[in-house]
Amino acid sequence: MARAVVFAVVGLLVGSFLTVVIHRIPRKETVVAGRSRCPSCGTTIRARDNVPLVSYLLLRGRCRGCGASISPEYPLTELSTGLLAAGASLRYHSLLVAGMVAAFLAVLLALALIDARHRVLPNRIVYPAAIGFAVIIMAGDIAGGGVDVGSAAVGFAAFGGGLLLIAILSPRGMGMGDVKVAFLIGLVLGSVALSSVAVAAGVAILAGGLGAVAALAAGRSRKSALPFGPCLALGGAVASFAGPQISHVYLRLFGM
Repeated sequence: MARAVVFAVVGLLVGSFLTVVIHRIPRKETVVAGRSRCPSCGTTIRARDNVPLVSYLLLRGRCRGCGASISPEYPLTELSTGLLAAGASLRYHSLLVAGMVAAFLAVLLALALIDARHRVLPNRIVYPAAIGFAVIIMAGDIAGGGVDVGSAAVGFAAFGGGLLLIAILSPRGMGMGDVKVAFLIGLVLGSVALSSVAVAAGVAILAGGLGAVAALAAGRSRKSALPFGPCLALGGAVASFAGPQISHVYLRLFGM
């Protein structure tokens, strides 16, 4: 439990950074320089007003300088990242795997929110994440940390390659950003459990189908493009916590 608390606190801090990433990356701004500012009055946010979750509650969701309302997306992003990190610490015994999955879920959360708002999955996030996780997996495999490079390679090729084939055959139905995220998900989940990759793909496809039905029911055109990034992120998150279990139940139900 103590480890979960530590993960939660670190997750809150990472979530605070993610709010900067989510705001700046789509605008092609740097995330390593420049203090955060109020979007309404431009006042630099002081350190005491930038404590994850706590500052928002103490300020009652308003800027100290101008009194403008602060979007609840900021504390919700911080809280979600903290909870996901704590969940990863409870789900995985290996510290390396728990830390990797917590970071992976934070990346998926950022990508999902950016894609939902801007319809883009930035290479500035996907590429460094893929390289970083590949290094962690290779080092973890060598150190016996509970990950496997071979399985990671299979997951990478299976999920990413599958969506790449769809994108080639139907370019309007699948963007290359989605393909790159699928490669990332296959890489990370494959290193832990290959069955989780299949679950991630299944949940993503199911979520995408339900989203399309809901959009049609709401009166949107069949030609309307829907962001698939949030569906991929949902699939990755579900598989991170219950991939092997869901796979086992599925195989038992269908007698495989």
